[in-house]
Amino acid sequence: MELTFLGTGAGLPSKERNVTAIVLSLLQEINHIWLFDCGEATQHQILQTSIKPRKINKIFITHLHGDHIYGLPGLLSSRSFQGGEEALTVYGPVGIKQYIETSLTLSESHLTYPLEIIEIDEGIIVEEEAFHVYAKKLDHAIPSFGYRIIEKDRPGELLVNKLMDLGIKPGPIYSKIKENPSVILDNGQVIFRKDVIGPNKKGRIVSILGDTRYRDEHIEFIKNSDVLVHEATFAQEHEELAKNYYHSTTTQTAALARNGNVKRLVLTHISSRYQNETTQSLLREAQELFENTVIAEDFYHTSIEYQQ
Repeated sequence: MELTFLGTGAGLPSKERNVTAIVLSLLQEINHIWLFDCGEATQHQILQTSIKPRKINKIFITHLHGDHIYGLPGLLSSRSFQGGEEALTVYGPVGIKQYIETSLTLSESHLTYPLEIIEIDEGIIVEEEAFHVYAKKLDHAIPSFGYRIIEKDRPGELLVNKLMDLGIKPGPIYSKIKENPSVILDNGQVIFRKDVIGPNKKGRIVSILGDTRYRDEHIEFIKNSDVLVHEATFAQEHEELAKNYYHSTTTQTAALARNGNVKRLVLTHISSRYQNETTQSLLREAQELFENTVIAEDFYHTSIEYQQ
């Protein structure tokens, strides 16, 4: 499970940052890639990475402001020219269906793959074998959502020493034991998986929130996340500006991470008024409240490991 930030700016592109797009790579888990928001020039940003658009099978849009959706028609169209044949599903607020269908119709774009568009409300929106995704409405000038991605617990590791003690040598039988509640060996011996496997690996949790003001009610939604991705459009000194424009400050976001007992905070959606060295002051503000904080730059990449 890996996160790659294709764009980390707010409102409009700048020389330092493109507008919002975040990739959650699940190639090791389910051989898929999920995209969260798709600002202008997202497909150009993808060209600077090893990400394959045809592997993107879900796109989650937080809200319909242009800096989060203007790259969507282009990416959907280009995916057809890049070998995309597998179905793709787009999730987003009411209006996303009209936006996509109108863009594709007027430009006479013809997709080579099935496209499903699901307009969401709060609650569970994806329920698959390995992952659940929940949506929560936030506090922004237009409907804006946060997404909580929960990985189901995974089976623990086989206790190889224990199997060896039982006289079972490494081979295909190990996979069979791990995949089945019980296995009968050639000699008639019954091996129960529960006896030769370690504790389950706790599934990881990633919370990615769209544009929003700080709200105490968001704490429960992001609680215990391994990684929280949250906007920090403004510095602490611009709290009134953040309120007026329905955004969050560095310290408000850090307080949310602290109160929600998250393990790591990644700040994004940084206003273009903060350039180069001034972003370090934003980071220091947040770290005073929540030490394990980073500010994402474009192409920032991080892995999300299992917790011990």
